[in-house]
Amino acid sequence: KKPMKTKRKLRIFITNTSYTNQSKSPGDQLNSEECQTTWELKIEGRLLDENGQVRADPRAPKKKFSSFFKSLIIELDKEMYGPDSNFVEWHRNPQTQETDGFQVKRPGDKPVKCTINLQLDYQPQNFKLDPRLGRLLGIHTATRPVIVTALWQYIKTNKLQDPIHRDTIKCDEYLQAIFDCQTMKFSDIPFKLNPLFQQPPDPIVIEHVVAVEPGETKSVTHWDISVEVDDTLKQQMNSFLLSTVAQQEIMSLDQKIYETVDSIKALKTKREFMLSFASDPYGFVNKWLISQSRDLKVMLNIEGDPEEERKADFYQKDWLKEGVCRYFYTKVQQRRAELERDLGVRQLGSGTSSGN
Repeated sequence: KKPMKTKRKLRIFITNTSYTNQSKSPGDQLNSEECQTTWELKIEGRLLDENGQVRADPRAPKKKFSSFFKSLIIELDKEMYGPDSNFVEWHRNPQTQETDGFQVKRPGDKPVKCTINLQLDYQPQNFKLDPRLGRLLGIHTATRPVIVTALWQYIKTNKLQDPIHRDTIKCDEYLQAIFDCQTMKFSDIPFKLNPLFQQPPDPIVIEHVVAVEPGETKSVTHWDISVEVDDTLKQQMNSFLLSTVAQQEIMSLDQKIYETVDSIKALKTKREFMLSFASDPYGFVNKWLISQSRDLKVMLNIEGDPEEERKADFYQKDWLKEGVCRYFYTKVQQRRAELERDLGVRQLGSGTSSGN
């Protein structure tokens, strides 16, 4: 069953805050070692409504921000934090607890360049196509059924299907370069497509600079990306179909549909009958009588052609004389056999009497 999905905009908020830690009371003197500037990076997100506003849809169940992604990797400036602590990674696993955002905290008093890699969790799974096939079909990333449908559309548009052997595809120069064959069977398409699927699809890459300034500061930037979410209509349909009253209503509507279809078919037949009669009454009546005669013969199991046999010309044909001769010859032979049989019995009886 095809999943019901709809495209929505997910707005990603990237918030960074910097502040100075103070380990003593405000009146005490602080040295540089006791004052340490720290920055904090938060990554959160909210779905936008149809008007592009951040509002919760009361009809849809709330989804956590992390549920849209398969993995998140934040790469910090290697020169500032070294090769061992410049990566922050999160990967989905069966035991993952969903969260509304991600947070990273590090010490530092200078602006920090970071790269945020977000890998979307496509449901159903999406594939990145080989660049050659992607350019040919006009697809970069899509599900397997969408890719196969696009390839089939390309085959039909360019008339690459063999007219005699319908299960064979004649590859043009582009498909020959991609699949390395001149012909291929329809059943071979899934196997030939597998090497052209590149996993995973390209991640979403966001370049961000964590601004660190004296005192407590806060800055927010946002990015909009497209994501797929379950259609709210799906939940409404499920609740409707599970209702007993709805089931009765569906059965009633189905019955009305059947009756309407039968009525349409009957009216269509009647209309075609009237149009044919109006366009050629004489020819229509002849055809109709021939059809009725044929049906009557089938129903009554009648052999021959009764209509033709009613005419005098039928008995003036050349074959009739031969048929009559054969008939009388057969009757004469039958009568002769009967006479011979009767005479033979009598002769046998008379011979027995003379012997006695």
